[in-house]
Amino acid sequence: MLSSVRLAVCGSIASLMLAGCALTPTTNDGPSTVTSLPKIIAHRGGTGDAPENTLEAIRQSIAHRADAMWLTVQLSKDGVPVLYRPADLSALTDSNGPVSAFTAAELARVNAGWNFRRGGAYPYRDHLAGIPTLREALQATPPAMPIILDMKALPAAPQAQAVARVLDEENAWSRVSIYSTEAEYQQSFAGYPQAKLFESRDATRGRLMRVLLNQGCVDAPAAHAMTAFELHRAMTVVEKFTLGEGRSDVKATLWTPATVACFRQKPDVRIVAIAVNDAEDYRAAACLGIDAVLADSPSHMAAVRDGIPLPLQCVAGNGAVAQ
Repeated sequence: MLSSVRLAVCGSIASLMLAGCALTPTTNDGPSTVTSLPKIIAHRGGTGDAPENTLEAIRQSIAHRADAMWLTVQLSKDGVPVLYRPADLSALTDSNGPVSAFTAAELARVNAGWNFRRGGAYPYRDHLAGIPTLREALQATPPAMPIILDMKALPAAPQAQAVARVLDEENAWSRVSIYSTEAEYQQSFAGYPQAKLFESRDATRGRLMRVLLNQGCVDAPAAHAMTAFELHRAMTVVEKFTLGEGRSDVKATLWTPATVACFRQKPDVRIVAIAVNDAEDYRAAACLGIDAVLADSPSHMAAVRDGIPLPLQCVAGNGAVAQ
């Protein structure tokens, strides 16, 4: 009996941002027509085009016409929210150790572009791309551009307090939404009534799995909820036995007509498909009625978007062909 599914890999938006795609739902009886396309969110500021979570990445994504920013936040030694994702600086920079061991001023002198590679070259090894503060990132982003802050590092409470302070001082709550894989952050930000929160990843994953494993849609998200999960995800299915367990590695497609229909049972539920990085997946997301996609390279995905004529004809089973 299948009893659990474990991930085997690592790994409110403003109304303008996730207004929803104009879509007649795909059915088994024939094609449907899409008259608008998913918004493009720059993942980690645009990690495929420039060093992730840097001001340089933000500038390039704005130039490439991204619709929103997804930025990763940790807390510096002196309690300043800064943009960085991995657990150790050695993963991306010319330094090493946790972010929490350095002050914001010290992190600004660390080269977050040290390991960024384009072709066979490392273009930022002689061009400093420092680790910016959240405040700097907010100030570098157009006031009308929505921002999703992905909270990393625990404990959650001190970071939530520091982020809230910056959002207060920058008057930025209205354009910022909060996401985290750690449920502690949903709990910590629940004390801020102005905070717009994605539902917990555990809640999203559980609902997706129940629909995909034919257990039905028994807990559709509340009206106006925001949710995000990968379009495709490498997973390990774990079957428990009396003595031991069996495992199967699978490449799962999480957003399907059935899962989208479950999530959309109540009004104004907004869906972000993570890791949509090519034309085929972008068209599939459009035909599913996905509101926005999280993309590594806004420059590439903007070109994909520009190359899709509207209205887009969608065939049964997620496929799409241009009219």
